[in-house]
Parts: sequence; C-alpha cells; structure tokens
Amino acid sequence: MPAHRIPPDVTGLPPRLAMRRLWALFTVFAVLWLGTLDYRKLIKPDEGRYAEIAREMAVSGDWITPRLNGIKYFEKPPLQYWATAAAYKIFGTHEWTARLWTALTGLAGVWLAWFTVRRLWGSDAAATAAMCLASSLLYFGMGHMNTLDMGLTFFLQLALCGFLLANATAATPDAERRWMLVTWGALALAVLSKGIVALVLTGGTLVVYSVANRDFSPWRRLHLLLGLPVFFAIAAPWFIAVSVVNPEFPHFFFIHEHFERFLTPVHRREQAWWYFLPILLLGLLPWTTLVLRGVWRAWQAELSREFAPARLLLVWAVLTFAFFSVSSSKLPSYILPVLPALAMAGSAQLLRLGTRELRIHLLLLALLAGVALVAAPRVAERFDRETTAAMMQNYAHWLTAAAALFLAATLAALLLTRAARRADAFLALAAGAFAAGNAVVLGHEALAASNSSYYLAREVSPQLQPSTPFYSVQGYDQTLPFYLDRTLTLVDFRDEMDFGLQQEPQLAVDSVDQFKHLWRSQPGAYAVLGESAYNQLAADALPMRIVARDTRRIVVRNPE
Repeated sequence: MPAHRIPPDVTGLPPRLAMRRLWALFTVFAVLWLGTLDYRKLIKPDEGRYAEIAREMAVSGDWITPRLNGIKYFEKPPLQYWATAAAYKIFGTHEWTARLWTALTGLAGVWLAWFTVRRLWGSDAAATAAMCLASSLLYFGMGHMNTLDMGLTFFLQLALCGFLLANATAATPDAERRWMLVTWGALALAVLSKGIVALVLTGGTLVVYSVANRDFSPWRRLHLLLGLPVFFAIAAPWFIAVSVVNPEFPHFFFIHEHFERFLTPVHRREQAWWYFLPILLLGLLPWTTLVLRGVWRAWQAELSREFAPARLLLVWAVLTFAFFSVSSSKLPSYILPVLPALAMAGSAQLLRLGTRELRIHLLLLALLAGVALVAAPRVAERFDRETTAAMMQNYAHWLTAAAALFLAATLAALLLTRAARRADAFLALAAGAFAAGNAVVLGHEALAASNSSYYLAREVSPQLQPSTPFYSVQGYDQTLPFYLDRTLTLVDFRDEMDFGLQQEPQLAVDSVDQFKHLWRSQPGAYAVLGESAYNQLAADALPMRIVARDTRRIVVRNPE
C-alpha cells in the first residue's frame, strides 16, 4: 500500500468507541497542559519581554508599533503580541494569559500531528505521533514558556501538513486547492510570528525534496494564482502600516534582524556547529532512539517516485537543523520546528519496530533515569550568591521526583512490552515523561526569587503612584515592568533597545552623572540597580534609602 494511502484502523476497537476514548484522553491532556500555566512566575529574559510588549500594546491601544519599556521594538513581528494583548483584554493581565498563546499553539500542534498522520498512515500511527510530540522534553518545555518559537513552529507545521494533504493521492481537486490555501495562509501567519525565515525554510525544503526524490509533481499543485493573494492579504498589511508609521523599520527588520543576525555574531549568540545535536537528542526524550530509528526506516520505505510525505518531512527536519546550525545566532529553542516533523515521519515505522528493539530502548531509558535519580540531589550544590542554597535544594527535590517518575514509567513500559501490550507501553512511557516534564518545569518556581522580579515588585508597588519617577540604572530586568504595571526610565543602559533609543533618545538617561542630577531634583523618586552600582552611588553620597531587595537587585527611594 502506498505510504500516502489511509490504511484501515487496526486498534481492534469499534471506530466510534475508539474515537470517544481518544477524545477523552485528549481532553484530560488539554486540561493538564493548560492548567498549570499560572503556577510559575514569569522569568527573564524572554517571558518578561514578550509579556511586557503585549501589556504595553493592550494599554496604549497602538497595535502597529510594538514597544518594550515604552521604546520602539522591531526585532519580531506582532502576531503573538496581538494574541497576548487580546487575551489580556479578555481574561486580565497575569501569567496564565501571558503564556496562553504559546500553550494553545503547542496544544494545537499535538492535535494537528494526530489529524494529519491519521489521514496519511492510520489511527495507530496518529496516536503514536501525538504521544511522541506531546511528551518530548523540548516540545513540552517550550509549550509552557512565553517565547515566540512555539507559535512559529505551529504555523510552519500547519503549512507542512496542508502541503502533505494537498499532495496526497487521495485528495480531490477541491481538497487539493483547499489544503494549499491553508498552506499559504499558515505561511503568512508564520511570517507574522517570526519573520521571513519561514519562507526560507519551506522554499528550501521543497527544492531539496524535489531534487532528492526526483519528484517535481508538487510544483504543479502550488496554486500560485490563488495562494499568493491569500499570503499577501494576511502578511502584508502590518508590514506596510508599520513602515509608513516608522520609516526606519524596513532596514532594521529585514537587513539587521535577518541577514546580519544569520551571518554575523551581532547578537552575541555564537556556538559551535554541533551545538544543536545534544539539544535534539535530549529534546526528543523519551523517544530519541525510537524516533531516529523510525525516521530512518521511513526514508528507506518510500523509494518510489510518487509523492513521499515521510521523505518530505525528513528533508524539512534535516534542512531546518542544518540552517540553524550554520547560523551565527543560536538558541536552544530554534530547532523546535524539527520535532513535529520527526514525530510525524517516524510514527508509522515506530509501530513496526521489533520487540527486541523496543526493549533495548527502554533499558537505555531506565539506565538514564537511574543516573538522573542519583544525580538530581547534587543539583543542590550548584548554588551561588544570586541563586541561593535553599532555592537549589528546593529545585533538587523537584528534579528528584521527576527522575523517579521517569524511572517508574520506563519500568512500567518494560513490563507491558513483556506482556505484549505495546500500545499500553507507549502510553505509559508518554504519561510518565509528561509527568516528569511537568515536575521539571513547575519545580523551576523554586528559583523564582532569583529569576523573576515578582516578589520585588510586590513589595514596591503599593508605594508607587503613576507619576512617580522610576529609574533602572545600568541594567534592565525584563520582568519588572510587567509586574509593576508600568515602564521604567533606563539609565546608562541600551542593549536590545539601542535601535529604538536612536529614534527616541529622550526616553532614556545617557549617563550616571545625568541621573544624579535628575535624582537630586526629584524627591520620592525610585530606582532599581545592582549591588555594585548601589555601592558606587552610595560612595558618591547620593541620597538613597533601600525599600526592597532580592539576591540580584536593590530598589531605592530618594528620601529627600
């Protein structure tokens, strides 16, 4: 049977009963996925940054020009800012709404993997793909962090899935056209999520796949005359509007944030070429060896020159991995779009792996979990002045619990394979990995006093009036404006806000000497600063009274 044809359901359950059971499981999973978003405080830098940009957008009503701490911020397009600002308007401003867009797109990606694989390779493969993706360490973690990468990943996945379904042999002309329009719309939303990298990755994948598989038939199904108008109707209006209001935007966004970021170390994120390899191997846990074995077998299985969906997914994964590996700017989350493609491509072949292969994989996982269980308590020794021994001890307890859950799930899966209950073994492994991942992520709240300004802001907020001057001296904590519900005036600090301050220099204080002059003329003013800056200003006899502090920051008030 060709790889793109839909095989019969082999679950052994009546289709309606099987679907009800599946939706019940997905409902429980969705509740668990979304239910813990507000347990942790926002941490620096990304979570605070993207939460604050959306907060300022909601407060100001300016949906065209993104601002961070009141300063023009053009590093990324606005789709996630819009979605989060809308969530603030509807549900209020707090951690749950700040992370909601990321969590929803991650959840939708799991459902999309199931939906697409079910149409391509059947119900069992679909359930396997969804379980692999939902419980993979990197995917789960990024689905609960307020960054832009999950939104980009979902819309790239949607574009890929639309393309796969449009090119399936079983697709009628109408279905082909509809799915290609979905693809073009998803590409536009991917561009609005993180820029033109979406076009580079998808276009490159199509070219490489066509050459590698000697299959140029997808080019005839692009529906350019319909698709391009859809793409530009969705993607172009904001780029036009922001360029009209801010003429400096096009050069900064398209040249600096794309070509210079990729080709030069301008963002100081240089890493070795192999940087993403260990991240991928760890990020795929607990499925690493199974998925990699499955995708290799999937590549070998699709040898015909007809459209080969698994091969296209693998080309996408390899090209995306290679693209970011040669980039001069690297962060762990950049390879997140690889995970849905690998989970979908390897799902059908995972079901065909021998029992011996599965047991070897589970034994390796059990060994890894055992090592983690022994090593987790040692995390308590990794403390310093800013992240105290008590914080690390608390987090070590969470990590130990996560390792124990992971080990228990692995042993349960081994027992189930011995009883020839492979599907239940997969489910036990996925549930255990999901629970362990939750413990790792939720336990990070133990470090919140070091990585978030929530507690500092809680002490200071009752003392402030909207008109009270508040300075941030020689630094900027990304979470503080969000929790104070106001912006700060930067002093002798520019960093990622340098371009915006070039356009509006009056929004910052250039030097500490200028700040001293302003401070002496503003009784009741506040400032946040690090300990070294505080000691220097105290040595200069600047009038200051400490009103709050944590392990990283000190908040002072002008008492005169």
